[in-house]
This record gives sequence, structure tokens and C-alpha cells, in this order.
Amino acid sequence: MILPAEFDAQDFVQLTWPHRDTDWAYIYNKVVDCYCNMAREIAKREPLLIVAQHPTEVVEELKEHNVPLTNIRMFGCKTNDTWARDHGFITCLHNGQKVLMDFQFNGWGMKFASNHDNQINRNLHEAGAIEGIYTNCLDFVLEGGSIESDGKGTILTTTPCLMAPNRNDVMNKAEIEIQLCQFFNAERVLWLDHSWLAGDDTDGHVDTVARFCSVDTIAYVQCLDQNDEHYAELHAMEEELKAFRTLDGKPYNLIPLPMPRAIYDEDEVDECGNPQRLPATYANFLIMNSAVLMPTYGDESNDKLATSQLQKAFPEKEIIGINCEILVRQHGSLHCCTMQYPK
Repeated sequence: MILPAEFDAQDFVQLTWPHRDTDWAYIYNKVVDCYCNMAREIAKREPLLIVAQHPTEVVEELKEHNVPLTNIRMFGCKTNDTWARDHGFITCLHNGQKVLMDFQFNGWGMKFASNHDNQINRNLHEAGAIEGIYTNCLDFVLEGGSIESDGKGTILTTTPCLMAPNRNDVMNKAEIEIQLCQFFNAERVLWLDHSWLAGDDTDGHVDTVARFCSVDTIAYVQCLDQNDEHYAELHAMEEELKAFRTLDGKPYNLIPLPMPRAIYDEDEVDECGNPQRLPATYANFLIMNSAVLMPTYGDESNDKLATSQLQKAFPEKEIIGINCEILVRQHGSLHCCTMQYPK
């Protein structure tokens, strides 16, 4: 059994759609615009599964945005929120079959309600909407955004997230590493001790800072501005990445991605009245069979630079920008909204 890399061949992609009872309510129309843009670009290239609390309304929204429905399947069930990366199945392959691993999602350490989202996977499998061998892993808290796989036995993750309170508190780091290797038949776990982004609710998901692009290539967020609050943390992470070695003992090919311009939420302020910085990051991209969907942030120069850097990592794929300024209002971005399923 192996956990495929995201750059391995895919079968389809899942989105979990916003509704007016989620935290998106105050910007609902704008976030639907963004979701329709994602749906359009995904469905052009791969089948798309949309999980929705109100599927009939979603169909109408897609039609209003001129999104063709021919490559889209709808599944209706209750949802708390929209972060499919973290409540979706983590899918392994074994003897040509999908192994659908259903881990516990608890709202990133019980920060937010997750009672409905934590049942989506079982609902999908019981209804036959996703085929594979259902595997109950609900005694372990794990979000898809917290791990990266190279498809060859290496798991990349972050210490701040997996060791955060209210995840798997009864286990120490060594025990968690053993558990990850057992779940995914992995040979090793690479731990990043530095992954902090201001405004991040996940305690440092790896998919916000460092991503496998191939078995020997990692794209990562680089901060060059010494006056930026992220400089020390991301410089320390960069040094960690430089020290990592591939399974055959070679340094990784590291491709730096720029920091987007700082984006703030004027409605969220700290005790000093300062607006909350939001966790905009170009590392939160989705790898597909023929394309990479990359978040953009209305920052022309950095959006362009991030595109050219990702093109180096994926020379055979089309790099498609999706404006995700609205997504970071709820402290996530494009990759957080999606979950791919391997062939």
C-alpha cells in the first residue's frame, strides 16, 4: 500500500460547496464566484465531485456562472464548512484498489464545529458516491493539508501542526511518526519545525508552506523581506529544507515561491486594534493531471513570479491562476478547498 503523490495520476477532484449557514455568509456571493471559477477549471480537465448541503441551489449557481455540468457530479449532505482537503478521504492504493482512509476531522483541534463535516466521508461511501475499501481511522486526528507524500514512501509534515493541542495529545512525536508510517506504509517522515503563517487556523499545515512537485523537487514559500514578521520563521524553514535529503541521499531541488503582498482583514483586530493579517500563500496550489491551479491575490508582480516559478516545477503542465483573495478571508486558500482522488 502507498499514499500516492498529488502529482501522480488522478481520477477526480472533490469540492465541498459553501452555503449561507457557514462562515461564508457575509461574503457568500463573492465566495460562490470563486468556487465557480475553481469548478470551471477543474471540470474542464477532470471529473469533479461537488458535496453540497443544497445541491439544487449549487446547480443553479453553476449555470448562472456558465459552468458546464457535463463533467460534474453532485452529492447532497449536511456540512459545517467547505475545507475538503481536511475532511476528505486520504486515499491510498493497494493492489490496484483505492483504500479510502477516513481520519477524524475535529475542526483543527476543536477550534470550529465539525460534526457534519466529519461524517461526509461515510455518507459518500455508504451512498456509493466514492468507490473503494473504506478504512475507519477515526481514532486518529489527521487533516489532508497537514501531510505531503512523494508517492515513494516519504511523508512531509510539520511539528507545530501534528503536535498541536487537541489533535492526538496522548501521543508523543515518535509515536505519531510510527503511526503515520503504519497508516501509509511509509519509510520515513520529514518534519518541518517551522511553518507559521500569520492568521493560519491550522497550526501550520504543510500545504501552506512546502509542497512536493516531484520525488526530488519541493516548492516552498520564501520570505526575503527582513522586516516582514515571517522572515525568521520562513528562513529557518528554508534551512530545514536545504538539510533534507531524498531517499537516495541527494539534496532536494528547491523552488522558492514569493510571499504575496500582505493582506489584512480590517474586520478582525487584535487587542491593540491592529487588523489581522491573512495567510495568503502561493504554496496552496492544486496539482492536476494536465494543469496546476494556483491561487493569486491581485498582486500582479508576485502573481506573475509565482506562476513562472511553478512552471519550472511543472514544465509539462499548464499553470492556471485563480483569484483567491476572498478565500483567505476565512484563512484558507485553493488547495484547502479541494481533495484529489488517485487513479
